[in-house]
Order: sequence, then C-alpha cells, then structure tokens
Amino acid sequence: MSRIFSGVQPTGNLHLGNYLGALRNFVKLQASYECIYCVVDMHALTLWQDPQELRKNTREVTAAFLACGIDAKKHIIFNQSQVVAHAQLAWIFNCVARVGWLNRMTQFKEKAGKDRENASVGLYIYPNLMAADILAYKATHVPVGEDQKQHLELARDIAQKFNHDFGVEYFPIIEPIIQGEATRVMSLRDGTKKMSKSDPSDYSRINLTDTAETIELKIRKARTDPHPLPETVAELEKRPEADNLVTIFAALSDHTREGVLKKYAGAQFSAFKKDLSDLAVSVLGPIGTEMQRLMKDPGAVDAVLRDGAERASAIAAPIIKEVEEIVGYLRV
Repeated sequence: MSRIFSGVQPTGNLHLGNYLGALRNFVKLQASYECIYCVVDMHALTLWQDPQELRKNTREVTAAFLACGIDAKKHIIFNQSQVVAHAQLAWIFNCVARVGWLNRMTQFKEKAGKDRENASVGLYIYPNLMAADILAYKATHVPVGEDQKQHLELARDIAQKFNHDFGVEYFPIIEPIIQGEATRVMSLRDGTKKMSKSDPSDYSRINLTDTAETIELKIRKARTDPHPLPETVAELEKRPEADNLVTIFAALSDHTREGVLKKYAGAQFSAFKKDLSDLAVSVLGPIGTEMQRLMKDPGAVDAVLRDGAERASAIAAPIIKEVEEIVGYLRV
C-alpha cells in the first residue's frame, strides 16, 4: 500500500478552510493508503510562538485529527519534534537543495514581506524541512492545497538531486493528491481573500470549535451581493462571495458547484444561507463537540502523540541510517 504523509501547523483556531482543504480529505484517504499525519510544531517555530500556546495548539490539532475521524490505531498521528529523523534529514537536504531553488519560493516572499532581511533563517529554509518530513518515511503521496504545490515540487527536486548526486535510486518521486471542490476556502467577509485565522474579524471564518448558534450567525452575516444565485458556474465565478458560499456548500454536501446551482439557481441568498447553515452545523457540530471533549483530557491526547511518535520513529530510523551510510557518515 502506498504511504501518505501530511502535516498541519499548530497555530490555533482551526477553521472551515482547514477542514475542507485538508482534514476531511485526510479522513477519506485512510481507506486507500497507509497514512502518517503530523502536527508540525517545528515548522511553527519559523515565526515566534508562545511556548504555552504552542503546546496547547499542538493538542488542539491532535484533537481535531481525532474528532474528524482519523483512526490513530490504524494510522499514525504524532508531533514532529518528537521524531529526531526530521531534523537529521533536514540538515542533509539543506546541503542538497540550492539557494536558487529557495529564492523562487513565493510563500517566503509573502510571509517575510518587505523586511526580508529580518526574517528567520528557518522561514527561508523550511521547504527543506518539509521535504525531510515526507521523505524520512519514503512517502509516495502527499495531499496538498494549491498553495503548497510549489513546496512539493521542491521536495521532488531534492529527492531527484539526492539520488543523482549519490548515484542511487533511493527516494521515491512524490505524487501530489489534490481533492475536492474546496481546496481553497475564502473569507466570509471578502471572497477574494483566503480564509485565515489571522484575519482580525472572527466573522471572516468558521472555527471548528464554534457553536451551532455561532455558525448560523456567521453564515447569515457572510457577505454576498444583491442578485439571485446564477444558473452557471461561469456566471458564478464572476461573483467571488457567491462563488465561495456555493463552493463551501458543494464541498460539505459532496456535490459539485454545478449540482448546487441546479438546485438553487434563481434563489435568494436568504434561503440559500439557511440551508447552508443547517448543512454546516450538521457536519461541523459533532466535530466541535468532540474536540472540546478531547481538550478536557490532555493526558489521552498526549498518549496518542506518544504512541504515534514511537511508531513514526520505528519507520524513519532505518531510513535515516541508510541515508547516513549513503552520504558517508562514519558510524563506529
């Protein structure tokens, strides 16, 4: 069976975009792949983190994995910093990757902003760590959103260059998995911007821990335009807020946008939003309730992470040993 690796940063306030773009797909992939899901707390350090918040958020992401339906007994859930293979392989990949490759990474430019000279070195080289995350387990497939495709291409380049430099066929060439209608969920307040935890308005997103009443309120207040829903996707795509809500409905109901428009073309947003609210509450409500229950029992969450780290280490350790032999480390 092919092996999947994917990770989520523990930055707090997991929202609908995280669920539709990643977590829901993680659950579906369990049936066809051996899955390794990681809370990437090392990646989180590329921006300063409050230590207590980082630990809390690591548990919260783990709770979300479990609440969404990932089976921690059949698959692996762990936090990155507990498995030393990630850091070990990242250093080797730092020496394989080229500066020019990293200079092309658009996410660094976006996150560093205008003051790039003041950005952390970790933020600059974290795509190499992402490659190490995947290849420490010789994962063959990675579920990614559109904004991560460039990093996955870099991981493929690193794998190919390592194989070429050392005359081996050791690392697999990773294949991306992009699924679903809503791989990119937009803000409820601005359909041209991605839904984000960093948006100052909590009404821009639906958090996984929101109550049913809060979900209903946020959808009711979501920005739309004065026109009824259109008949075609071509018309819909000219209206970003309408497109976002229809896309969310399609993803939550496992339909296409065409299918949603077939039912709601010509409808007013008031009626559509009511149905969307009911749908969102039915899907997200049980997840939020289970997350809250799990967060009240941190010992149980930690036990899942501890078990996952042990099992992840058992896979990665022999791979790292072979890599060290390939590059010429002396072990006496």
